[in-house]
Amino acid sequence: MKQAYILLIASALFAACGNSNKNMTTEEVAVGPDFSADSAFMFCQKQCDFGPRTMNSEAHELCGQWIVEKFQSYGMKVTEQRATLKGFDGTPLLSNNIIAQYQPEAEQRIMICAHWDSRPWADNDPDETNHTKPVMAANDGASGVGVMLEIARLLQADTCKLPIGVDFVCFDAEDWGSHEDNDSWALGAQHWAKQHSTLNTQHSTLRYGILLDMVGGQGARFYQEGYSKYYANHVVKRVWKAAAIAGYSSFFPQEDGGGITDDHVPVNEVAKIPCIDIINYYPDCEQSSFGPTWHTIHDDMDHLDRNTLKAVGQTLIQVIYTEK
Repeated sequence: MKQAYILLIASALFAACGNSNKNMTTEEVAVGPDFSADSAFMFCQKQCDFGPRTMNSEAHELCGQWIVEKFQSYGMKVTEQRATLKGFDGTPLLSNNIIAQYQPEAEQRIMICAHWDSRPWADNDPDETNHTKPVMAANDGASGVGVMLEIARLLQADTCKLPIGVDFVCFDAEDWGSHEDNDSWALGAQHWAKQHSTLNTQHSTLRYGILLDMVGGQGARFYQEGYSKYYANHVVKRVWKAAAIAGYSSFFPQEDGGGITDDHVPVNEVAKIPCIDIINYYPDCEQSSFGPTWHTIHDDMDHLDRNTLKAVGQTLIQVIYTEK
């Protein structure tokens, strides 16, 4: 009875700053604004409305402009990191890493990142006639950006400013890769990591990063990824604890999910920033451990789940609002 009474008092104190709930120092109570899954879903739909955002396409360029403008509309300082990168097949890829900063003046920062490009070939589709078709990438691309945009919207709307800054990084050229060459993936993140490690003059400290990859799929669960545990286990523990406190432990099981070559690898290995990967894992899916729609023409809005977006988004709110 005493414990329940204390929690009631804590809830009242949290309410003193709108619904941000971040004035308390404890990390054992759910804090922060309510993450809108409907809003995040809409942001995913907007990206898909441009069509597949494959490298060098008009849809890619137009969607990139839209992402920049949306972050700017939420008061973020936006930088475009354009570069021509070389694909595994020799194709010059007109890449654009989009970096949006909340409270750019803050020295202590965290990073949330996701890739925003679409795979140009649905080469895991059960129907081989679809293998040369582009992927819409509602989950494998748009979902991570959708979650980041909703968090950016909530941060701008909150009158109680956080004691840290947040960098939202949209990596490009992640999905133009060959299964025979691990280094051919995550080209935008590789470029960002090299630039960050050699040209960082912002006099700020990125404490850690959280990569979002395929965070909106139906039936998705987020196991603890191998490289994340190796390079940034303290961040894994922090995020999975936040998921439990926010009420989403069923989406974040305390189980291993194997090591994945993804954007967080160069962030860890080249930029030397501890970074984890929140990525879906389907241990019982025969078609792919990344789920039945991975790299197929069925990675579309019909296979996104607002409940999954909510679980990931609210977990990140819990993490951000308990930073000191």
